[in-house]
Amino acid sequence: MALMPVTSALAAILDGVQPLAEEIVALDAAWHRTLARDVAAKRTQPPQAMSAMDGYAVRAADAADVKARLKVIGEIAAGRPFGRTVGMGEAARIFTGGVIPDGADAVIIQEDTSVDGDALSITEAAVKGRHIRQAGVDFREGDVLLKRGTRLSDRDLSLAAAMNYPELAVRRRPKVAVLATGDELVMPGTTPGSGQIVYSNGYALRALARAEGADTIDLGIAADTVADTTAGIRRAREVGADVLVTTGGASVGDHDLVKRSLEAEGMTIAFWRIAMRPGKPMLYGRLGGMQVIGLPGNPVSSYVCAFLFLVPLIRALSGRSDIHHARETALLGRDVAANDQREDYLRARLERRDDGQCIATPVSHQDSSLLGFLAAAQGLLVRAPLAPAAAKGSVVEILRLPE
Repeated sequence: MALMPVTSALAAILDGVQPLAEEIVALDAAWHRTLARDVAAKRTQPPQAMSAMDGYAVRAADAADVKARLKVIGEIAAGRPFGRTVGMGEAARIFTGGVIPDGADAVIIQEDTSVDGDALSITEAAVKGRHIRQAGVDFREGDVLLKRGTRLSDRDLSLAAAMNYPELAVRRRPKVAVLATGDELVMPGTTPGSGQIVYSNGYALRALARAEGADTIDLGIAADTVADTTAGIRRAREVGADVLVTTGGASVGDHDLVKRSLEAEGMTIAFWRIAMRPGKPMLYGRLGGMQVIGLPGNPVSSYVCAFLFLVPLIRALSGRSDIHHARETALLGRDVAANDQREDYLRARLERRDDGQCIATPVSHQDSSLLGFLAAAQGLLVRAPLAPAAAKGSVVEILRLPE
């Protein structure tokens, strides 16, 4: 099977993907969930003109001169509207959030006043509309302020509450199951034997998926046998995984046992091997309603492929409007050689100069097994197939890695 271009591989993965079913959750449970419907305000905010400061509600025409003297006729606190109209030569003590009474059209802040009994003197002339929050200045009933496909931030939750929503319709969280394969793998905290390595891929993959809003299921490590690999695949189906992510293949060849086991379970492989570095030996297919991404075993390859392909898939299943990673430009921090036929994703350190320009400097070692250099990187520097050599200071394209 020929190597598939990165853009074609991603298109194949996202082809026909529909957002998962919606569910209603309480507002406190909606953080970082994806809205399934537009949200329109159920009320106007503020519902009436309100004072933005502590002071006195007056008629601007009566307090246009600092020589003016006004009669204080009462007090207005937040939540306690005034039952009277402010007439000519009158003022009402008002606190922040108090409803502007009929007749008044300005607020003089308390620092610019003095009171003797019910007589108010001012040291600053009133200006019509000053220190007043007009009705609807924030939003009005019916305004659509949160769009379907939005991943809800903390500020969005506050807005939804102010719009009078105690709960919201969101998309179900995708279930992502992670299955490692390899006789050479041992769990962290154990002492590896000869030829063994400590399993690390799953921790990054599950964290990456959770950060995108997925629920994750750890299926552990399958031995390099068709029986054990098949058992892991069947467990993923039994727990209702929307996505199965496998890492590693078998000693006889990249993904050989994983591919064979998946095909034996009835999956048609959409592609196997991508024209990219790192991560060429990656496969993808669908097994019933479950999507399957087979990642390489090398930890850097595994992570880069998950970032490029698994993250957009999770976003699409979540109904997000921002499915694709945003690409940025930066200046190259050192010379890089010409590229071959595969699209290259160089791990790079990103620094911001005093003038605001971002500098992307590839880390010194790009081997796909070196986790220390991956952890030190903040981004991926994208090199197109057959890109010519580029000198320090050249404009390049980058993808920022999660912080």
